[in-house]
Amino acid sequence: MSPVAQVDLPRSALPEPAERGALSIAHTVVRKVAQHAADQVPGTMPNERRIAGVSTGKAGASAKVTGSDNDVDLALELALRYPATVRAVTGDVRAKVVEEVERLTSYRVRSLAVTVSALLPDVAPRVQ
Repeated sequence: MSPVAQVDLPRSALPEPAERGALSIAHTVVRKVAQHAADQVPGTMPNERRIAGVSTGKAGASAKVTGSDNDVDLALELALRYPATVRAVTGDVRAKVVEEVERLTSYRVRSLAVTVSALLPDVAPRVQ
């Protein structure tokens, strides 16, 4: 392998930061960041998803994102481990999601609605 040559460009050769372009982060990315952050909070659990009574597997939190400019509104739906202090876990979810979305995407979370869709016992399956 041949060594890679590094080229140092003079500062004057680079355009000003404002002229280099723009970075746009899609709401799909914001949704995935919010879902991942919510799933990392202790007390949340994956929930079995069903369509027309047929299981489609387990999934964690689901999120919807709306908003414009640098402000987003989030709606989360998630399941919690039973027994859980719902208020404490949802408070932790809110804090974690807002922190991660704002840190990773630079969007400001204007509102965050959390819906607890299930309280699930933490039991192992009887058949393995």
